[in-house]
Amino acid sequence: MKVQKIDHVGINVNDLSAAKAFFLDIGFEVRAEWEMEGELLDRVVGLRGAKTACIALGASDSQAWIELVKYDHPSDENEIQQTHANTPGIRHIAIEVEDIEAIVAKLKQKGMETFSEIQQYEQSYKLCYVRGPEGIILELAEKVK
Repeated sequence: MKVQKIDHVGINVNDLSAAKAFFLDIGFEVRAEWEMEGELLDRVVGLRGAKTACIALGASDSQAWIELVKYDHPSDENEIQQTHANTPGIRHIAIEVEDIEAIVAKLKQKGMETFSEIQQYEQSYKLCYVRGPEGIILELAEKVK
């Protein structure tokens, strides 16, 4: 018994178009868009009457992908609570990028929050945490050549 690979990471959102735009701005590509409902979905997610709209986003050279999910039914009764880098649970997704300076500038121009300026980690990476729509935290990482 062993893990083969990480297939995808699912992120639930309320504003599907804003989340999609955020990931497209970073350089992701849309792989697919679909809607789901019915008994199979109800059994898989453990909710009754579930109805979702989904977008699969990926990098051109990666098998792993990000699944953005908007639940049209049932809706979440709780508001999104802002989290911090040290809040327990899944807090961020690290993404290797090219031209981190251009990406961070573009995101700042669109009003996205960065945790700090771009930081140099030893002689291996330039790093920057970015908060996107609905509290999504990404760690952008560019390998130093």
